[in-house]
Amino acid sequence: MNTKMEEEIVIASSSIDGGIGCWDLQTGTEHLRYKSCASPPHGLISVGRRFLASSQLQDPKASSGAILYWSWSRPQVEVKCFPEEPIKPLVANSEGTYLVGGGLSGNIYFWEVATGRLLKKWRAHYRAVTCLVFTEDDSLLVSGSEDGSVRVWPLLMIFDDYQMEQASQLYEHSFQEHTLRVTDIVTGYGGGNAIIISASEDRTCKVWSLSKGILLRNIVFPSIIDSITLDPGEHVFYAGGRDGKIHIAALGADSSSIKSHWLHIIGSLSSHSKNVTCLAYSTNGNVLLSGSEDGMIRVWDPKTHNIVRVFKHAKGPVNNIHVLKRPAYLNPRMLSNVQASSRRHGLSLPPPLSKYINTMDEKVISAVVNLQATCNNPLDASSISSQVINCQIKELQQQGSAAAAEMEVEKLKLDCTQSMQMLQRWKKTYDNLHEFCVDELLEGGNVKSAN
Repeated sequence: MNTKMEEEIVIASSSIDGGIGCWDLQTGTEHLRYKSCASPPHGLISVGRRFLASSQLQDPKASSGAILYWSWSRPQVEVKCFPEEPIKPLVANSEGTYLVGGGLSGNIYFWEVATGRLLKKWRAHYRAVTCLVFTEDDSLLVSGSEDGSVRVWPLLMIFDDYQMEQASQLYEHSFQEHTLRVTDIVTGYGGGNAIIISASEDRTCKVWSLSKGILLRNIVFPSIIDSITLDPGEHVFYAGGRDGKIHIAALGADSSSIKSHWLHIIGSLSSHSKNVTCLAYSTNGNVLLSGSEDGMIRVWDPKTHNIVRVFKHAKGPVNNIHVLKRPAYLNPRMLSNVQASSRRHGLSLPPPLSKYINTMDEKVISAVVNLQATCNNPLDASSISSQVINCQIKELQQQGSAAAAEMEVEKLKLDCTQSMQMLQRWKKTYDNLHEFCVDELLEGGNVKSAN
């Protein structure tokens, strides 16, 4: 196994209160076991690798939800949050600045981690949200639901009240081809030009094009699929079934046949005695991880299909697993120092998440975003908004207004957004070129097949 794997850890949770397990991926050594966690599927995350967060399974009759935080250095729950309703899936952006939750009502909640403020809440689906994922560049949020739909939400649209008023719907795409509950979603590389793969209780996995908004592949499996993960090269994806198997599906198989959906399944891995509920892929070690209702986590070599390591969760079925770079706080040499420091200085985790939106917060956010709507050239909108905000900050400072500090914070956020937008323009140029080359190859292949 690759020596780089020593920098990675595995975290896993269960639907039964068995805590969160944490192991070194290479050595198999167990680190701290984090207590008091009974998570739903897709309910466990690491927020910017700074701390752990998990939504909690609630009594079906409960009207409010619970989200818990753990620091890496202590096994006990340190922060308890109580959202407006029970939350199932949780996801954070790559920097860990925002936390997004999906509610049983079909609402999506968008929080700022540092302050706990609820920034946005909107009706995303007709039924409960089952899974959430950000695209690689954090510009799009993708959600799946019990109503069978998969929707793509551009964050700039969500936070722009002017565009929200003008648009007939908030989502960029709404894929309705699944006939039953969506169980998992993964996205590939390429930001807005990536592919999306969705799994459903209708026994299909569907591959979508983000840039074109169309269905590319429909793959029918012999069992319901509850979990999927992509290999780094995007040649195949792995689908965990309720038959205990991990099915391997090729993304580039021939689609000319009427029964082509069967041609995509090129193999399977089998060792679990019960449903395969969650999957993860370690790019550093090039290994596949699977969790199951049998309480076991298996580490597979995708080339040989051999099991190279097994972890056992303390209690109950495993329903969430993640592979992460090991945080510095889990370094054995530092752990005792971190624990002593946390006892002396108190909690370092962010405050609990707000239950409701503060209307004053919403007005400040809307004012900053809506400045962009006054500019006709979208490429210059952010720079013009920055100039306007600078003038407003100076005026407020001269007036001695306390709002100047708030505007200064928003200015810094906008500067960060400008840098990200510039990066995304370069990435989009590259992605467009890549897509053009792929289209040319596909068209060439189709012409060859026709001849």
